[in-house]
Amino acid sequence: MKRKFTASLWREGKWHVAQCLEVDIASQGHSEREALKNLQDALKLHFAPPIATSVPKVRPIEFDLSAA
Repeated sequence: MKRKFTASLWREGKWHVAQCLEVDIASQGHSEREALKNLQDALKLHFAPPIATSVPKVRPIEFDLSAA
């Protein structure tokens, strides 16, 4: 299934940065083309189903918001 996403592109020093606007994922490259390709690779990894190699430990935590 294909889905279209929108990428925002800008330059930071010698790097071109591509950020997906629908999903908080970004990547970079030496050119806009490379940054977009790297962003596509990052999106593939993001949407790939997880493959557990071990059972994760899940623990509740508590945080006092007034301490922030």
